[in-house]
Amino acid sequence: MKNTILIVEDETAIREMLAFSLMQTGYIVLQAKTALEALKILEDVSPDMAIIDWGLPQVSGLELVERIREDEVIADMPIIMLTAKAQEEDKVKGLETGVDDYMTKPVSIKELQARIKAQLRRLGGFKKMHVITVGPIKMDLDAHTIVIADEELKLSITEFNLLKLFMKTPNKLLSREQILNHVWGRNSFVELRTVDVHILRLRKSLKKYKLERMLQTVRGAGYKFFHEK
Repeated sequence: MKNTILIVEDETAIREMLAFSLMQTGYIVLQAKTALEALKILEDVSPDMAIIDWGLPQVSGLELVERIREDEVIADMPIIMLTAKAQEEDKVKGLETGVDDYMTKPVSIKELQARIKAQLRRLGGFKKMHVITVGPIKMDLDAHTIVIADEELKLSITEFNLLKLFMKTPNKLLSREQILNHVWGRNSFVELRTVDVHILRLRKSLKKYKLERMLQTVRGAGYKFFHEK
């Protein structure tokens, strides 16, 4: 499966050069000129990583990083920050905000490619130890298992990914479009009705454990995975 990378850069020439180079290497690339454009994309898609310019207009790259780290769905996404700021204190500030790596412009494409691979390897290592627990449901992302009351719940790959999205965003309202894009992918040709069908199947699987009410329908808006803290 190809990795998806979001590039957030207001300088068109730099953004398109980076995008072309990464696509030539086999990555799927999404582009945004501003932080607000990036946030709009991130409402629907969870890229494998992001490359963000510090000096974005209106909302800075640093502020964008802060918003990403506050979002449960994409909080773990690796981020490489590009900037003209070469001072040590600027790099420290960026790293403390949540940036995983830092490159000063002008950027070497070969070095950037190497750093991207390093971050994706690191992310893969973290995922091996990744376990999500919401209430009585425990999901092991590496073993691809779900355990409820010491019993393993068997789900299809789609339902597993659907439940994973909900467990990563408890009590957060998700529209059908958001669910479709996060689970099936933004470029899929799946109808919104398909989301409803899989929600019903997942709810039926949870009913055995009397947990079907956790998966709530918000009329006219979407779905929410309710967990009382």
